[in-house]
Amino acid sequence: MSMKNEYRTHTCGELNISNVNQEVTLSGWVQRIRNLGGMRFIDLRDQYGITQIVVSDDENVQKQLEGVFTETVIKVEGTVVERSNKNSKIPTGEIEVIANKIEILGKCKSTLPFEINSEKADIDAVKEDLRLEYRFLDLRNDKIHNKILLRSQVMRHLRDKMYELGFNEIQTPIIANSSPEGARDFLVPSRLHPGEFYALPQAPQQFKQLLMISGFDKYFQIAPCFRDEDPRADRAPGEFYQVDFEMSFANQEDVFEVLQELFVSTFKKFTTWKVDEAPFIQIPYREAMEKYGIDKPDLRNPLIIQDVTDLFKGTEFNAFKDKTVKAIVVPNGAEQGRKFFDKMTEFATEEAGAKGLAWVKIDNENVVNGGIAKFVSDEIRDSLESDFGAKTGDAIFFIADEFKAAQKIAGLVRIELGKRLDLLEKEVYRFCLITEFPMYELSDEGTIDFNHNPFSMPKGGLEALETQDPLDVVAYQFDVVCNGFEMASGAVRNHNPELMVKAFEIAGYTEKDVETRFGALYKAFQYGTPPHAGAAPGLDRMILLLTDSLNIREVIAFPKNKKARDLLMNSPSVVTDEQLRDVHIKVDLSEK
Repeated sequence: MSMKNEYRTHTCGELNISNVNQEVTLSGWVQRIRNLGGMRFIDLRDQYGITQIVVSDDENVQKQLEGVFTETVIKVEGTVVERSNKNSKIPTGEIEVIANKIEILGKCKSTLPFEINSEKADIDAVKEDLRLEYRFLDLRNDKIHNKILLRSQVMRHLRDKMYELGFNEIQTPIIANSSPEGARDFLVPSRLHPGEFYALPQAPQQFKQLLMISGFDKYFQIAPCFRDEDPRADRAPGEFYQVDFEMSFANQEDVFEVLQELFVSTFKKFTTWKVDEAPFIQIPYREAMEKYGIDKPDLRNPLIIQDVTDLFKGTEFNAFKDKTVKAIVVPNGAEQGRKFFDKMTEFATEEAGAKGLAWVKIDNENVVNGGIAKFVSDEIRDSLESDFGAKTGDAIFFIADEFKAAQKIAGLVRIELGKRLDLLEKEVYRFCLITEFPMYELSDEGTIDFNHNPFSMPKGGLEALETQDPLDVVAYQFDVVCNGFEMASGAVRNHNPELMVKAFEIAGYTEKDVETRFGALYKAFQYGTPPHAGAAPGLDRMILLLTDSLNIREVIAFPKNKKARDLLMNSPSVVTDEQLRDVHIKVDLSEK
């Protein structure tokens, strides 16, 4: 698109052979300056591309170049000519612009904190904190810049798709109330109400349910969510965005259809990789934990965890006695040397929390050797082959511990084996739906707590809550998982006030607690509530996968670092005593 004003008649990405002999004005950043004898060449860059500028030996124009360094913003007036040495790698490679006048619009220091788009640039080698301190420079790098532009395009597609599916976009409050969503709240002290606090919403959960009660049939928003969580590679500290939606008179399958349409259409539009078609594979939570040791399995990894506890009943091997024993059969794993098995044992003990990692090989003569071979009888070997799929040339890894620990460790070992043996399918997005999450779990203190979303509908309704062991109650609660990442969470909501009170009562809340903490829902449920359900795909993780990035901070324009600090804006920061007095706060920094 032409931008005709005093700064430019064209962008740096649109000129071509048809523009030869035209007088043009371009503005942008100096990406590179090359001196070739009496002539200089400038690669001028803006968001749309690069145009080569030729600065002849004209004394006036050469003088205008004084003080122009890499990343200086300049305006160039000149004539378009055909290039003698064409560059087929860029759209403007057939032409160049002979500069008649150069004007500096924005000066740049002669040295940069790090190279941005030059031939020497290796942005991944720059320390992340330095990149985040100078994020405005970091974002000029094509690799990072294009990820943020892709994010914008994906958001537009998602909005269009939601409107196409009959949803209406409605904003919910940013300053809200504290709610037990599973993470720490960001609290906002009130100036007008001393001693009271707002909270930034961990999710628009209560508001979107209230919208259903208000008669809005289908709601969505690309919602900011705030959770005071520790950062990691796939989770930004403090804030993230999700495509939040809710539907009235809907069941679980209705939500699945929307989720599948969103993910399949988005991933097919913005990637060349293979994308799983709908319907996605459905895996109950307990099956996922048994087969993969995790509730967000990477289905590109073909390895499966199997329970072999019964095989080793009565074993003389002390490490297996009275333990749950899990096994992972690795096809053709016997060809690995001893160093590989030692390194896997080191990983299991030092990073996965295992007490050890047992293993055996089945050699070409069908003989079990290595590791704990002496504890694997012929009978056990035969069972491993007939019942668990082991065969000649395979290796088998064993994890023994109490049930939950064995599951978790086996899951981590499975993931690591997939990586080290390069078993993962390439250039493919493998989706699945994890369903039937437990409604409750045991907390670290041994009390009953919500496992996932406290507003979910239990399977079996009120009767299930009244008659079943809480740890056996399953909810209409589900996740979308892709390539080992949790991409969305959703549920059929509880819309019955009596059931709501009972559900919270099991988790240790009284009816008064429910009325106090969730007064709006508690009240609204008594005035005609439609059955409703919804979910929330994570926008940041979508972009993370679509760009094949290693870290979620790469797909957020202004992220915080690993310590949850914004090094560019210098936050969090100390505020004045006057600001604290306004909100009735005193800071106590004495050591506890």
